[in-house]
Amino acid sequence: MSNQGQPTGAEVITFPPRVASTTPDADIASMIEVLQDQLTLAREGKLRSVAVVSVSADGEAIGTQWSCKGADVTGLIGKLTVLTHDLMAARR
Repeated sequence: MSNQGQPTGAEVITFPPRVASTTPDADIASMIEVLQDQLTLAREGKLRSVAVVSVSADGEAIGTQWSCKGADVTGLIGKLTVLTHDLMAARR
C-alpha cells in the first residue's frame, strides 16, 4: 500500500527573518561566544542545568528559557534573581 500524498509526520519549520542586517560588533560576538561555550559544555555532558534570559533588539521583550533537573529549579531562580539585581545596580 502506498502512502503517496499522505502526511509523513515531518514538519518544516521556517526560521524568522533576521532582526536587522547589521555587521557583527563586539556585543553580538560576545553573545555568540557565550552561547558557543555553553553548547560545548552541554555536548561534553558537563552541564545538567541551563537558564537563559533574552532581551529583544528593541528592548521591549524579555524571555526566559531553562532546561534543568527538578531539584535545580529553585537554585536557577535564585541565581537569575541575583543576576537581575546585579544588572539593575550596574545601570545606575
